Amino acid sequence: MNKKITYGSIDEYISTFATEVQVILQSIRQVIKESAPDAKEKISYQMPTFELHGNLVHFAAFKHHIGFYPAPDGVEAFKEEIEPYHTSKGTIQFPIDQPIPYELIRKIVLFRVARNTEKANSKKVKKKS
Repeated sequence: MNKKITYGSIDEYISTFATEVQVILQSIRQVIKESAPDAKEKISYQMPTFELHGNLVHFAAFKHHIGFYPAPDGVEAFKEEIEPYHTSKGTIQFPIDQPIPYELIRKIVLFRVARNTEKANSKKVKKKS
């Protein structure tokens, strides 16, 4: 019987990878922290997750790529810029053997912060009316 791996923190998750992958994951984490300083870190779906008025972004390492999960609106809003990468509804895959587009990740995170904040503020307005 396979025991499901569970992680208690993002540090614990990152520590399970090879050094070169750890460097990439820590860099992505840093970009997200700088772009969303009020976001909280947690593990969700067994992946590093940042939360701000709900899930902001997730990321994870795989054998050949880094999965970045900015929700479907984060993929849709940047479809031209992410064209070189494999994508699906809410996922972008960055190949590990190519330079990671940290600036693009920053732009997507800033977009998601604005989107989640906007949604949270409109919910507050609805509650007041």
